[in-house]
Amino acid sequence: MNLYMKCFCYQDRSLGFDYQGIETLQIKPEDWHSIGVILYVYGYNYLRSQCAYDVAPGGLLASVYHLTRIEYGIDQPA
Repeated sequence: MNLYMKCFCYQDRSLGFDYQGIETLQIKPEDWHSIGVILYVYGYNYLRSQCAYDVAPGGLLASVYHLTRIEYGIDQPA
């Protein structure tokens, strides 16, 4: 996903990888709408959970989004 965003000139900043190997990105607030469209195009159409916390008083706000794909009209889950 990160490579796709870089191809479209989004100025994200990698904050490293978590213990599961998932990359964490810092994204500018003005790019959120475009990022949301990209994720939807990739099939992520359901927000399972969201949380946020202050990194420091009066500082940055860290947000975590757990997105998943919901497919309609299927008989058995994959």
